[in-house]
Amino acid sequence: MLARLTEDALITLARNRDAAACEALMRRYNRRLFRLVRAVLGNDAEAEDALQDTYIHAFAALGGFAGQSRVETWLTAIALNEARDRLRRRRDTASLADIAETELNDAMQQHRPSVLDADPEEVAARAETRRLLERAIDELSPNFRSVFVLRAVEQLSVHETADTLGIPEDTVKTRFHRARALLRRSLGEAVREAMPEVFAFDGERCDRIVAAVLKRLTL
Repeated sequence: MLARLTEDALITLARNRDAAACEALMRRYNRRLFRLVRAVLGNDAEAEDALQDTYIHAFAALGGFAGQSRVETWLTAIALNEARDRLRRRRDTASLADIAETELNDAMQQHRPSVLDADPEEVAARAETRRLLERAIDELSPNFRSVFVLRAVEQLSVHETADTLGIPEDTVKTRFHRARALLRRSLGEAVREAMPEVFAFDGERCDRIVAAVLKRLTL
């Protein structure tokens, strides 16, 4: 199956505009890239558009990809540039005051109970908590938001986050601590239960992005 091929093998096929290979590449990296651009832009619809444009730019430049970095790193750089360009055009700015470090990291280790085992009121409460958390994250500045999503939602390490965003590890630590402290102060313990479901990336969204890009590539 294409999903089991190495990055190099997929790139070789995608360079020749193999539709299945292009789809496999997108599905392999869709969730993380979507969450990253969503963290920068703070809007689902614009994040989908940005991710589509990311893939269009990437596939157009695939012939020049030298393989000196991982495909995921290369795509991440393109996605970040696209999101930041859109943000600059939108002139959306925000700021945060200095705040102390708190404890939200444990929340990421918890798993929500199965919906089948929960009563309707509990399911509704969790959904509302998730919406409140997403709104609170959207109120963070883009720099804080992108670090928080990569560290808390995607669960990347400090080193991986720093490498992805191209910033020092100390900056990652500072921004993450400040962001999660602000969120906890705003939402309290409800954050712990909602965290694993933040910015859900379900099959429908993935399918929609893949189909749109393939259509634009006329594959």
